Amino acid sequence: MKNLKWVLLLILALTWGSSFILIKKALLGLSPMEIGALRILFSGVILFIIGFKNLYYLEKKYWRPLFIVALFGTFFPVFLFSYAITEIDSSIAAVLNSLTPLITMVLGIFFFNFSFSKKQILGIFIGLSGTLILLYNSAIENPTKNYFYVFLIFIASTGYAFSVNYIKQQFKKLDSITITSATFALLIPFALGVLCFTDFFEKDISEKLYYQSLIYILVLSAFGTSMAMLLFNKLIQISSPLFSASVSYLITLVAVAWGILDGEKLTLTQSIAALFIIWGVIIAQKKKK
Repeated sequence: MKNLKWVLLLILALTWGSSFILIKKALLGLSPMEIGALRILFSGVILFIIGFKNLYYLEKKYWRPLFIVALFGTFFPVFLFSYAITEIDSSIAAVLNSLTPLITMVLGIFFFNFSFSKKQILGIFIGLSGTLILLYNSAIENPTKNYFYVFLIFIASTGYAFSVNYIKQQFKKLDSITITSATFALLIPFALGVLCFTDFFEKDISEKLYYQSLIYILVLSAFGTSMAMLLFNKLIQISSPLFSASVSYLITLVAVAWGILDGEKLTLTQSIAALFIIWGVIIAQKKKK
């Protein structure tokens, strides 16, 4: 079980770390509202096919808390990230997203009665220090960016943190397939409604820019959303909320790596920050005795 946790963590880091660059590419042909709605629709259809049998036998008492998870853990963050990346770099968005473990810990202590060991808290702050170093370095390199949109990332990260704690508390008897397929099935009508208020259906999707953006969204939906959420909900159930949320630190490293592949240089500061992040994740995974 211990090894499975780390395998899931690494897979999630790779898939979600790649999501930011996919959103950035999709924005070349689609609006943030269209990207958010299409991402939910595509993922919802994929997950409904996978888990429709589980939904048939799902007890009524679970639908209300699942809807809460759907809104705060998926619906709002999807649109907030799409809007934020219109103004700030995708790598910076990933760095800011790594505030999630810290927010998870705070919410867990004050609202969900979860306790954390001193080593876990230390790991969170070590990882956070690496994140702040990366953020500072990015701000120095890109001083013209509109950092007001940082607030959107913070709201989205808070939604993720709440969702992680809530799933751990409320759904101990549900498997990850049921949780994930149900939350996205609930959001399909809302996503379709949002898409109807855009000009998506008036666009000529045969144009290269548009269909390339659709391909990016399909890849993002299949791997960065559908598969990733299935694995993430499984990770929450077999580990602590804090360990699950610490995936956002590794996401930062993957996003920075994509930036390097895209032509950005790896500085000594970034290397030191990456070491802090990895160190923080290792310490944060230690359970309270």
